Amino acid sequence: MRRQFPFSLARLARRWRKLLDERLKDLGVTQARWTTMVALHRGGEGVTQRELAELMAIENPTLVRLLDNLEQQRLIQRRPCEKDRRARRLHLTPQGEAFMKTLDARATVLRDQMLEGVSEKDIETCLNVFEQVLKNAEAIQRR
Repeated sequence: MRRQFPFSLARLARRWRKLLDERLKDLGVTQARWTTMVALHRGGEGVTQRELAELMAIENPTLVRLLDNLEQQRLIQRRPCEKDRRARRLHLTPQGEAFMKTLDARATVLRDQMLEGVSEKDIETCLNVFEQVLKNAEAIQRR
């Protein structure tokens, strides 16, 4: 079972993202773009590009390209940081807010479908396992 765990987890994550990606295709965003939007939404209004890159665990140049595309689609806006002229703060536009509402509604439907037949207790146990594995990964990384 322990050998299977990381592979099952990776397979589930890929399948879940693929299904959500299919449900968002008509919105004209790639998986990389919608995951960036989700991270920005979770990071909070006014997060800097650097903070978002850290939150997403990606390199800043990769993020800049994604943000360029999201800005062209008028989903986000970069604004100068008052305290650091080199930094840019990221904000959702009204179109970006509407996009997030649509994404959230579709993601909720998918989540409910994917978790059908799974008890709240099993979900809690699963989340506890994930939390412990993440703690272990962080401890390994610090060594």
